[in-house]
Amino acid sequence: MTLARRLSSVAVLATLVACTPALNWRETRPEGSGASALFPCRPDRHARQVRLGGAEMDMQMHSCDAAGTVFSLSFVDVTEPSRVTPALTALRAAAVGNVGGTATERPLAVPGATPNPLSALVRIEGHLPDGRRVVEHAGFFVRGLRLYQATALGGSLSVDALETFFGSIKVGP
Repeated sequence: MTLARRLSSVAVLATLVACTPALNWRETRPEGSGASALFPCRPDRHARQVRLGGAEMDMQMHSCDAAGTVFSLSFVDVTEPSRVTPALTALRAAAVGNVGGTATERPLAVPGATPNPLSALVRIEGHLPDGRRVVEHAGFFVRGLRLYQATALGGSLSVDALETFFGSIKVGP
């Protein structure tokens, strides 16, 4: 086999590997969330108790792992309007604290969400408990008395994947 033919074969193989979809995007409507989003994998449902703004609450989470990144959509209901701001503040602080990182933020507008000055897309650079470097993108938004956190967490995150995930989120009917 000539050198030119070998290089051509390597180029074709590299192109095929690059085109292999690592992320299989699908619209998902996580049960009970009142939201929809494109996930790159089939999310599993989890529930846990969290303390936000001085109150214990039931948090629902739908998450999956694709291409080394965990994608999730979590939500929690507060019982009265006066609890929205303290709980959302606590939710955002917990995200930063979980990876011991530094955060930068920009506004986040989710179709169907209730306007809230704390709605934002926060980029957090930090470390996992085992010391590995991690980047977390967490979007926080509200609809009525329901608080949401959409998260993409991984070692290196594709800009295209982040735009697809966060740009697809909607709440309401």
